[in-house]
Amino acid sequence: MPERMSGNEYRTTVVCVDECASDRFEGRIYNPYLAGAAQFQSLMQMLLTVDQLLDEMNFPQSFTANREFRPAPVPAVKGRGQPEKQVGKLATFAVRIIFRQNASWQGSVVWLEGDREESFRSVLELLLLMHSALAQNTGG
Repeated sequence: MPERMSGNEYRTTVVCVDECASDRFEGRIYNPYLAGAAQFQSLMQMLLTVDQLLDEMNFPQSFTANREFRPAPVPAVKGRGQPEKQVGKLATFAVRIIFRQNASWQGSVVWLEGDREESFRSVLELLLLMHSALAQNTGG
C-alpha cells in the first residue's frame, strides 16, 4: 500500500479549463503532489486523472474498491517541471476533496473567477456546479 499523504494542501486540486465545447473539454490539473501540470483532453480523462492522483497519494482514502468490466487504461499523471500560471482560459476551480465514499467524491469547489464556493456530495454534483460556472463565463 502506498504511503498516505497528509496535510490539507494535498486535498485541493486546481482544475484549469481552457476549452469547453460540445465535443471538447480541455485543460490542466495542478496539485502539490505533482511536479507540474497534468493535461486532460476530455471530461472523463480529467476525472480518471484526479482519481488516479488520489489513489497514488492514498489521500483521502477510498472507502470502496473500484469495479470494472475489464482493466481500464491508466491515465498518465506527469509533471513538467516548472509550474505554469494556474489560471484557465475559461474558468479555474479549486476542488477540495474531503471524502471518497459511495464510489464518489465529497468536498467543496471554489470557482475562482466568480469568487463562489459550493459543497458537493458527488462527482455528478461537482460537474453540474462546474458546468453552471462555465455557462456563465461563456454565455451559454
